[in-house]
Amino acid sequence: MIDLMKQQLFDGGRIEIRGFGSFEARKYCAYKGRNPHTGESVDVKLKRTPFFKCGKDLMDMVNER
Repeated sequence: MIDLMKQQLFDGGRIEIRGFGSFEARKYCAYKGRNPHTGESVDVKLKRTPFFKCGKDLMDMVNER
């Protein structure tokens, strides 16, 4: 099941688990960054990263305590 979820995100899809939350791969554009140690300017490449959004039921359950 985990392999199927990973493949879905790799293919640009979205996964929703009712009552729990949803997963998607978000794109971040390339930009000019800065090395905090040297102050040197660096190019940060375009990237995609997994993103989780908590469902309302899960959020309510966690906040009950």
